[in-house]
Amino acid sequence: MRATWKGYLKVGEVVCPVALYTAISTSDRIAFNTVNRETGHAVRRIFVDQDTGDPVPKEDQTKGYEVGPDEYVVVDPEEIAAAVPDNDKTLRVEAFIPCHSIDDVYFDRPYYLAAADKASMETFDLLREGMKKAGVAAIAHAVLFRRARSVLVRAYDDGLIATTLNFDYEVRAARDVFADIPKARAKPEMLELAEHIIGTKSGSFKPEDFEDRYEAALGEVVKAKLEGRELPRIQQPRTAEVIDLMEALRQSAGATGPKKAPRPARKTGVKAKKDTPAKPRAKPAAKGSAPSARRRKAG
Repeated sequence: MRATWKGYLKVGEVVCPVALYTAISTSDRIAFNTVNRETGHAVRRIFVDQDTGDPVPKEDQTKGYEVGPDEYVVVDPEEIAAAVPDNDKTLRVEAFIPCHSIDDVYFDRPYYLAAADKASMETFDLLREGMKKAGVAAIAHAVLFRRARSVLVRAYDDGLIATTLNFDYEVRAARDVFADIPKARAKPEMLELAEHIIGTKSGSFKPEDFEDRYEAALGEVVKAKLEGRELPRIQQPRTAEVIDLMEALRQSAGATGPKKAPRPARKTGVKAKKDTPAKPRAKPAAKGSAPSARRRKAG
């Protein structure tokens, strides 16, 4: 795998050459080009002046910051490049913090971090094992892809994983969304049912069990078109019926809970006891009803 960035991981005076690799890839997703429906040829984008409609050559195109309706501050590429921080290709560790102490809402994008060469393996292993044993992660700063970034570095399998972090101004405050949610306490019976449902649904995260149904459906559409078949029909999901919350909890608890084995009393005709006044007749009635019970079960 080709590294997307190479540089140094620096902790105090300890320096280790490292390489950064993309952990997330969308290259296997189905991608479409824009084509001319009449000819089937691909189309290309042409930038035009929005007022005159005339095409604008590439050499006349530049960047602009909108300060008002149709009013821009023009910034040249050279001026933008001058604003990029100096890049010394170094991930400088500023502090070590307990693992899982950063809210994952600040997580941006993960990258695998490995030793750049065999000569740096000893230093790399020392840093990884030290963080793993101490149960800490490192907060580091570096210029990555033309931007100054904060990065969380932690032990991961035989290497490290470096996750770029969102800046505080990029993360919207939760109170802006949750401020209007009324404070209410759930009824004990409802809470007990909810805990039961959660308990019966407990499991573990297995990423291989999750299917990208949209991608699979797109693949079927493309395959059908290539083979000249009728396009597969996608069944629309049924709209959920809005019912009473307590009733929904009870139904969910019944659906998720373990099925109870039928009580032996039902098989021996306990219900018939209520309708049959004479006790001695209960036994023959149970024997005589067995075939019909089997037929009902089979049906």
